[in-house]
Amino acid sequence: MSLPAPDAAAAENSARLTAQIASEIEQAGGWLSFARYMELALYAPGLGYYSGGARKFGAAGDFVTAPELSPLFAEALARQAAPLLAASAPCLLEAGAGSGALALGLLRALERLGALPERYDILELSGELRARQQAALAAAPHLAARVRWLDRLPEHFSGVVVANELLDALPAHLVAWREDGIFERGVEGAGEGLAWSERPAQGALLAAAQELSASLQPPYLSEIGLAARAWVASWGRILRAGALLLIDYGFPRREYYHPQRDSGTLMCHYRHRAHADPFWLPGLNDLTVHVDFTAIAEAGHDAGLEVLGYASQAQFLLNCGITRLLESLGETPGARAAQAAAVHKLISPAEMGELCKVLALGRGIAGPLAGFAQGDRTHAL
Repeated sequence: MSLPAPDAAAAENSARLTAQIASEIEQAGGWLSFARYMELALYAPGLGYYSGGARKFGAAGDFVTAPELSPLFAEALARQAAPLLAASAPCLLEAGAGSGALALGLLRALERLGALPERYDILELSGELRARQQAALAAAPHLAARVRWLDRLPEHFSGVVVANELLDALPAHLVAWREDGIFERGVEGAGEGLAWSERPAQGALLAAAQELSASLQPPYLSEIGLAARAWVASWGRILRAGALLLIDYGFPRREYYHPQRDSGTLMCHYRHRAHADPFWLPGLNDLTVHVDFTAIAEAGHDAGLEVLGYASQAQFLLNCGITRLLESLGETPGARAAQAAAVHKLISPAEMGELCKVLALGRGIAGPLAGFAQGDRTHAL
């Protein structure tokens, strides 16, 4: 696929990031893990995809997330968040709030439900995204006053944590199962560019890869998200009472490491085009890997959290009444048709409805949860 050329400023920023990565590779002895490369490509201060100034979300960016597709996504999600807030504490934390659309939508919906949280925390490391979130929330100043931004996870928290398309953007390790062993795929310098290079896997990564080996037939290439597991496990220490609602692209383990998915799930997104070259203009592409929801559920469970439900995004949104919300819209026929098309994309099995899943983990929450009342797939994890 032909990809559109960036403007001169964007190309210059990418060149600067490539030079920084090349310097780190040299300092590290000629090789970096892909997880470290992904971290730099996405989060290097001032130059990474999420820490730079390029527009990312919406029609003018590189991809559209569920909250930008339709405000009914937040309306439906609020139907699950409200009783969880009532059962724990009136505090909501959104991790990685993107454009701010979900924060604004959730606050508005929870206000209508009489379940407005006393505090809405946003964990956001990008100063540029914080500014966009602040601009979005300025549309409702009385709600924006409840919002505060965090630089790191809190020491303790009670309430509801929402993470929409966060885990797939956490740095992941690439692993190659070969006839002669298990290797970690990394990055080396190649002239003025970058190239793949493999080394024998070691430590925690090797242990995680060996657990999967019995069901894999070499050659096989995939990812292991150690950072995502660690992030979720940290909530076992932090969460006093409440729930995490984790929404992302992914599969349970037996589907993730399916024999036919032998090239992994790593994907790059640039101006609404998907491609498979993570070394093309570093810093200008979003890099994602799908989520192994079995590993995430295990990480939470091992850290003392309870699995409260697991379902497709479609089933979760239907359980939360998204179709009833659509029917109740009092807009013009044209606007209703646009919302119907957006909701179709959110719940269609051929679109986000089946590709995205929702996992709820919690502590001190009595089930069942409304979002998993029908079609709960916890047994498939």
